[in-house]
Amino acid sequence: MSEEIRLWSVAAGDQLTELRQVPLDLEERLQKWLTRDISVLDPGLLVIGTEVGTDFGGFIDLLCMDEEGDLVIVELKRDKTPREVTAQALDYAAWVSELGHDRVTEIAERYLPGADLSQAFRERFGMDLPETVNGDHRIVVVGAKIDPSSERIIRYLSDKHGVSINAATFQYFQTPGEGELLGRVFLIEPTEVELHARTKGSSKRRPNLTYDELTQQAEEAGVSELYRHAVSAFGQHLQKQTTRSSIGFAGRLDGSRKAVVSLLPGESNQADGLRYQIYKRRLADLTNRTEKAILAFIPESREEWIFYPSAPAEYEGFQGFFKTTGEIDRLAGVLSERDRDGQT
Repeated sequence: MSEEIRLWSVAAGDQLTELRQVPLDLEERLQKWLTRDISVLDPGLLVIGTEVGTDFGGFIDLLCMDEEGDLVIVELKRDKTPREVTAQALDYAAWVSELGHDRVTEIAERYLPGADLSQAFRERFGMDLPETVNGDHRIVVVGAKIDPSSERIIRYLSDKHGVSINAATFQYFQTPGEGELLGRVFLIEPTEVELHARTKGSSKRRPNLTYDELTQQAEEAGVSELYRHAVSAFGQHLQKQTTRSSIGFAGRLDGSRKAVVSLLPGESNQADGLRYQIYKRRLADLTNRTEKAILAFIPESREEWIFYPSAPAEYEGFQGFFKTTGEIDRLAGVLSERDRDGQT
């Protein structure tokens, strides 16, 4: 059973007065609070849609995204029966699980006022939108009260089958001076839900590659010399970080770290060389050059590339292969000039 919260006010002379808990009879009010400030449920979320219509019928109350790029379905219990609330949440999850990058972006940009998803994500989390969006998903059922039957179903799905599902109850109090207080309790500790999902479920999420794993990929592809040289050259001027398929090198632009160059040893081979992706606008801005001017520093054997089909212009660039250490040094050289000029 979910825990009951009891609250007391402390007055002069250490006098305690228990606050009166009253039913939160309007679930719509709770939805407005969550839409306005989702941190009351989870500070690590960005709302990307409300009343999101699915292809199967029905509407997801709140669709959110976390800093991993995973989607979170927030469903209000309202007056649904235990069977309805869990079945509906699972039905929505089945639909969400198949959403690709473009569809998620389309949903978000219908909701986000005057901002694209990439910008909103960067403003919320201080980092670039991950290369994989909706690699996994989870469900949170929200209500003023969760009935015992729903609790049993949710615990069973999490504990026995590793479904990433939880419930949060909000308990409402009034103070003697007409003030209002709101308390939140999770049915299951969120870290426990995450553990069950990773160990018992069928999570699609893969962890970021380690530096050792990326080096091993380069060795297996026959490009270890190029890879080590590039990591050393770019790492002197940019901050390195790993993803699920690459090592990225980021510079500070517009107040946040943004990837500028990525190396993909898993997509490399001895004949073609070391696979790279370059964000042309970011490189130009970082080095205070025009987009045309930076072409002189990028290998001639290249093709147009974009992070995902409907991405904004700053996610456009080039991809290709570094074939020699000289090509790597030419690109690293323009970054070195920036450092000598005192740019940050």
